[in-house]
Order: sequence, then C-alpha cells, then structure tokens
Amino acid sequence: MNVEMLQVADAVAREKSVDRELVIEAMEQAIRTAARRTYGNKNIEAIIDRDTGEMKLSHVRTVVEEVEEEENDLTLEQGKEIDSNAALGTEFRESLPPIELGRIAAQTAKQVINQKIREAERDRVVAEYEPRVGELITGIVKRVERGNVYVDLGRGEAVMYREDLLPRESFRQGDRVRAYLREVRNQPKGPLVFISRSDAGMVLNLFEQEVPELQDGLIAIQAISRDPGSRSKIAVISTDPSVDPVGACVGMRGARVQAVVNELHGEKIDIIEWTEDPAAFVVNALAPAEIERVMVDEEKGTIEVAVAEDNLAIAIGRRGQNVRLASELSGWNIEIMSSGEEQQKRTDEVESAKVDFQAGLDVDENFASLLVSQGFVALDDLAYCAIEDLASVEGLDSELAQEIQKRARNALLDKALQGSAEEGESTVSLLDLPGMTREIAEQLAARDMAAVAALADASVDEIEDIEGLNREEAEALILAAREASGWFE
Repeated sequence: MNVEMLQVADAVAREKSVDRELVIEAMEQAIRTAARRTYGNKNIEAIIDRDTGEMKLSHVRTVVEEVEEEENDLTLEQGKEIDSNAALGTEFRESLPPIELGRIAAQTAKQVINQKIREAERDRVVAEYEPRVGELITGIVKRVERGNVYVDLGRGEAVMYREDLLPRESFRQGDRVRAYLREVRNQPKGPLVFISRSDAGMVLNLFEQEVPELQDGLIAIQAISRDPGSRSKIAVISTDPSVDPVGACVGMRGARVQAVVNELHGEKIDIIEWTEDPAAFVVNALAPAEIERVMVDEEKGTIEVAVAEDNLAIAIGRRGQNVRLASELSGWNIEIMSSGEEQQKRTDEVESAKVDFQAGLDVDENFASLLVSQGFVALDDLAYCAIEDLASVEGLDSELAQEIQKRARNALLDKALQGSAEEGESTVSLLDLPGMTREIAEQLAARDMAAVAALADASVDEIEDIEGLNREEAEALILAAREASGWFE
C-alpha cells in the first residue's frame, strides 16, 4: 500500500505535469484534513516517507507563553517536565495510530488533493505562458463552442473568441492553428490563455518571422493599423541607410509579404516607409491615391488632404477603410476632400478672415485683404505673432503693428467675454471685477478663464504669474470672482 501511494503520486505528477513533491505534499494535507474527523481539533502532522511511502501521523504540541488550546499548547513548565531543555516554541510530537479512511473522509481527501493539483497546474500554466505574451504560438483545436475555439497548446489550453478570428474563418477539431498570444489571466477557476488572429500583433510577428532584417534590427516596424481579414498597413523604417525597409519586407518577387498574406487568408498588406514629416507620411499612407495638397494643423491634430475628384473614392476607400487605417497608422485625424471642396473651403476662410479683421480691427476691406495675403487668417495669428512679422507687412511700421496687435487682442477678449455671457455662466463680466484690467483679462482668457465662474474655481498659484498681477492682487481677484458667482450667499 505504501509503495502504491508513491506510484500514484508519480502517475499524477506525470499526467498533470506538476512536481512530484507537490503531489505528495497535497496527499499529506489531505490526510491531515481527513484525520480531523478522527482526532478532532488536535494539531495533526502527516509525513509520507519519500522513499518507502510509509505514512506517520503525529500529534504536535507547542510550548507557548499563554495557553489558548489545551490540546495543542503547553506551558513552559509542562514542556520542561517532558524535556528540561524545552523553551518557548519547542514542539513535541506524539505518534498516533493510522486512521481508517471512511467514505466521507476519503472524499474529503480527494477534494483536497484535486484542489492542490489544480492550483499547481494554474501556477505552471501562468509561469510558462505569461513570459510569452506577444509571441506567436501554435496548437491543435480541441473543441469549438458557440464560435469560440479552444486550443490545446500541449501544456495548457487557450481560448480564441469569435472576435479574435478572421472574418469567414472557421476551425474544426484537430486543425492546427497559429495565433498571437494576447493575454494570460490568472483567475480563481483557473488560468485563461487568450490567443488571437485578428490582433495587429499577429501581423507584426509574422513579418518578424519572414524578414531577417527585422530580427537583426536593421529595420523596424514603427506602426501597424489593421482591418482584420481585409487590409493592413504597416510603417517601416531602416536603421541602416543601405537597407531599403519596404523592399526588405516585400522580398524577392514579393515572396516575404506573400507568405504573410497566405497565413492571413489573402488579407491585403500595404507597406509604407515611415518618415518624421507627417504630411509626407500621410501621403504615403493614403497610397494608391494621388494627393494634390496637404494642410497640417498641429494644434488640432488634423491633416486636410485634397485629391482630384477621380481619386476621391480611392483615397477614402471602401466604407472609409483606407483613410481610417491611414489615420490609425499616422496618429493624425485625416480629413479628405476634393480639390473643388478644398478650394471653396479656403475661399470661405479668406472671406471669414476679412470680415473678422474689418470688424475686430476697425480696418477697411483692402487692408484686411492685405493681411490675409501675408498669411494672417485669424485674429489669433495677429494677436500672438512677433511684432517683427507684423511690421514687415507693407505700409506698417512697428508702432502701427503694435496697435493692430492690441486691437486683435481686445477683439479676442471681447469674443471670449461675450461667449461666456451667452453660456449664462454669470451676469458679471471679468472687466466688472474690481482691480481687473483689459491686459489681465486678456491673459486670463488665454488660459480659458474668460468667465467669472472659471476664475472663481482657480487657485492663486494658477494666476499669480500673470503679468501685472502679484499674489495679493491675485487673491483679491479670485475672492471678487467668488463673491460675484454667489459662493458666499
């Protein structure tokens, strides 16, 4: 019987791919648990000899300072009666006769062993597959349930949900599948290994397998955008001037990229050379469409692209796919329009700028047109440009340029104050606050504090660095704003 126990431990360890020692420890714990039905609350120790399989049961009593459990605790005096060298913490073991495992006790022991083995399996799977997250992994389809594919990895099981499959892709039991190891999640019911064939990491890893230059670090993939099963765009860059990054990924006669396409069941792949110039990069990303003009707005993070009418559908792509993938790849919000629409938009912007200049600066149409022709298309351009740039406009000297800039800033301030009033935030304007000047109000408006309520919510530290304002004056302005906002009513 003793030898049989060791044989069972060896068999379970092999079957579950866990350590033999852990199985034996689980058996010892199971025996201790079952022994409670015979020995009650006694502190039982069960030891299985690792060589012979012999099992020993002992009642362990410990020398403590204050006895809490009479069955398991001994005072120092009691301990010294047994052994004169006893001290606090000394343990005494008294052998107990073997127990007979009844049906309930055996069932309890079995549950304890199974629980221990499940925990060991979970820890093993997590330890084995968590470091491999982000890699490609191969397995055999074990079963398919409700569109979800469960894959046997050999030493664990992975799940690939329906949304992780490519469109129109299906698997049957026994099929070999290669996928991207997306996540390993340790849960109370057991570890879950998630794999995916729709993740962008799948494309990245396939190219790394096919392109030696990627493995050697001669080229790198900077960004990937993907519409799984339909089209992917990858941006590549070379760290070696002698290596063509696009050519390296395409391969001789397209062999390398074709191997990736075949693995993804015909998914089209656009390979684009990455560049720091956002306009040039977006032009490349929108290929094969031919781009006529590109306008970059760094403040809004948008790029406006103008194309000929016959290229508009190509640039946008089916259901907006081409422009959407290009936006994801570049990180810019791309707005595509026809050349006619772009020209009309520019015309409207010019006319709007002229109207704003005439009203805000109190100038005639000819002077407003002159400012627009010099590249000033908004009051902000005039209000915060360098005086030298404004003074370079024909007919303007430094003094007139300063006057124009002052009028532009006043116009912007009036707009900001009017906007806050229209939103109904307060019936009091910033300029109505005691100690407020137009110069201070202008700087507050530039910090999105054109409304009295916004100033009331501010702290002194946020505004004390405003030109013309010290800390005491800043405190007084905030206090006045709070009184005007009804904070103290």
